[in-house]
Amino acid sequence: MRRALPLLLPFALIACSPTPSPPDGAATPDGQAATAELPDAAPADHTATLGAYHWRLVDARSGAGARIEGLLAEGGAPLQLDFRDGGVQVRNACNNMSANVALDDDRMTVDQVISTMMACQDPRLQTLEREIGQRLPGTHHITIAEGETPRLTLQTDSGDVLTFEGTPTPATRYGSEGEQVFLEIAPERVACSHPLIPDHRCLQAREVRYDANGVRVPGDAPWAPLYQEIEGFTHEDGTRNVVRVRRFDVADPPTDAPAQAYVLDMVVESETVTR
Repeated sequence: MRRALPLLLPFALIACSPTPSPPDGAATPDGQAATAELPDAAPADHTATLGAYHWRLVDARSGAGARIEGLLAEGGAPLQLDFRDGGVQVRNACNNMSANVALDDDRMTVDQVISTMMACQDPRLQTLEREIGQRLPGTHHITIAEGETPRLTLQTDSGDVLTFEGTPTPATRYGSEGEQVFLEIAPERVACSHPLIPDHRCLQAREVRYDANGVRVPGDAPWAPLYQEIEGFTHEDGTRNVVRVRRFDVADPPTDAPAQAYVLDMVVESETVTR
């Protein structure tokens, strides 16, 4: 992370004997009160705040104030930025996009964007990807207004102003980074006993493991009903999935509620199973 160096101001040297300074608050010869010297403000470090939230685009304006329609077209999830491990990921576009980021006080430098090459048939997503890909690289000015719903404002080097609202990440909500696990989700739900939902049908899941080379390790855990949903995952009957999730311990869960939460990271495998 780049940090700004403090600016050193030269002091004028006076050859004659120095005149004693008046006490704090005392009048100077011209009748004005002495002004106390204030220390320079410490450079802002936005790293923790940026990483604590998902940043979803809510407004985009050109330097002249015109709405940037290509970034704000309705009909799908808004553009989202996630900051982590010295980089930024762009979500809800056509491809997965990422870049390295360096912070220097209120300036953010974004390197060249790297993107997957998946074909995209949705014109809205094509436009969204093109518009953010043109604006994200470069050195920009940022401000963060913290509060119940924090706001990130990014002014690009070309003068465009992008405004994002923050929603807490799972790590922020649950107070930890959680544990990464892989779950295989069976193609059909199973009947299970739920204290609050009659005739509930749970996902059927088992934990699986992979070695360092990405090869599945023999010895899967037994199948068992999962009494909670996986946040961010939509199950379709007849489809078997292997998903990578973060598993979080829930502090003080409500009565009869699970003591753990699962949040989708990515779908590793997906297969339609013939009934």
